[in-house]
Amino acid sequence: MTGDLILGLDAGTSTLKAVAFDPAGRGVAGAARPNRYRLGPGGAATQDLAETWAEVCGLLRDLAGKIPDLARRTAALAVTAQGDGTVLIDAAGDPVGPAWLWLDSRAAAVAEELRRGAGEAARFAATGTGLAACAQGPQLAFLARHHPELLARAATAFHIKDFLHLRLTGTAATDPCEAAMSFGDFRTRCYDDRVIEAMGLASLRRLLPPILDGTGGWHPLRPDAAAATGLLPGTPVVLGYLDAACTAIGAGVREGGADHGCTILGSTGVHLRACPAEAVVPNPEGTGYVLVLPLPGRVAPMQTNMAGTLNLDWVLGLAREVLADLAPGAGADPLDLLDRWLAAAPAVPGPLYLPYISPAGERGPFVDPHARAGFAGLSRDHGYGDLVRAVAAGLALAARDCHAATGPLPPEIRLTGGAARSGALRALFAAALGRPVRRALRAEAGAAGAAMIAAVAIGAEPDMDGALDRWVTPMLGPPEPPDPGLAAAFDRAYDDFRALRGALRPLWPRLVRGGAPERGD
Repeated sequence: MTGDLILGLDAGTSTLKAVAFDPAGRGVAGAARPNRYRLGPGGAATQDLAETWAEVCGLLRDLAGKIPDLARRTAALAVTAQGDGTVLIDAAGDPVGPAWLWLDSRAAAVAEELRRGAGEAARFAATGTGLAACAQGPQLAFLARHHPELLARAATAFHIKDFLHLRLTGTAATDPCEAAMSFGDFRTRCYDDRVIEAMGLASLRRLLPPILDGTGGWHPLRPDAAAATGLLPGTPVVLGYLDAACTAIGAGVREGGADHGCTILGSTGVHLRACPAEAVVPNPEGTGYVLVLPLPGRVAPMQTNMAGTLNLDWVLGLAREVLADLAPGAGADPLDLLDRWLAAAPAVPGPLYLPYISPAGERGPFVDPHARAGFAGLSRDHGYGDLVRAVAAGLALAARDCHAATGPLPPEIRLTGGAARSGALRALFAAALGRPVRRALRAEAGAAGAAMIAAVAIGAEPDMDGALDRWVTPMLGPPEPPDPGLAAAFDRAYDDFRALRGALRPLWPRLVRGGAPERGD
């Protein structure tokens, strides 16, 4: 099949996105729809898969409404999505109940128990990935104990993107990244029975799907899926890697033949670096991930904060009326307001802020479900701008904390995500990290990363390095070096940040028990 556009589908936690790219990797048009999930008792966070499939089909039709003759012009469709979680599918290909998302915390106690198990050291050495409630292994172990009837009906345990790929092609598979970090070895990119046995899941080995590297081939779009999406039957469909891996690739974690760092400034904070598999430095805390990248021998050690820009949403939301006064008509971009507040505060880290605003606690570079946010060092002389700057500086210091846990800091860090548009925020991150930062100018790096995998799969690009040179390099902003004086101030603040965290950690469980009930909204 011929065509001049490659479609990247990115099924995120809160938003479904589809973007069409031309042969040079430029975005031609995009469409988005909200993705819905439901919170329930005991920390449940689930997603109705029939609803998700219907929204994806509608999304691709929305995109067709923006691009004339899209079906004929589509050379391939690539799929990526949110990671972790558990999607149980029966032998007929239908869901066994709703999907468990990475936000689901019901398996937290099981994850903690497994972390104390005799096989944990070997499991972590193979996967490079810490255990948390969001991971499929602990979720399957929880289901085995409490809902064995669901597992008895299941034929396969998928992730969201794997389910969408199944619906599109009829082929059951997962990518090397999800497979290795959940149940395998990042060096071999294969399942490892020692890992499966360490979690007590040997009897459920039958549920693990075959591993498919999307750069190596594609499957044709099924006629029924073609009718639902408006694309042509037989259109090549490519299984992308996990969304974080695709976003890192799209943002330039490897570019110009060199490895770089990357921070994704989203609702959660994601911090990683590309390196050879043999260069991975195990995190002594036993946390984080090692992502297999769609590049031979390359992986990305990663640490993730439970809450990233959610901290900024919180502090800016506290002063909606004040912000409205500053921007009459309430039409100002929140990031413009953020830049204004940061510019009004002193250009040094002032009060310290621990950015653990998520009610689920923290998972990187340490795991503590009781971790909570807080300010230290406030006085009556501090104003609202100081609070905003403290929150932004806290995010930057948390990014440094996470990058330090992945190994040596790369010479340059790429920033992506909506908040990376803030010049003032980029300056704080450059200073805190002590490295030049470059903004990824592409809005949808995850969809672009998946589309690059498809470009290699259909032969439009010779290999991933070639695709990166053509798709990524032109879409990077200039290097923004750290201010030396501010970097020195952040060096001092970093030591205090870690000391404050250590001092408050014993108090967090008592604060959680003694606080008001968590809101469910």
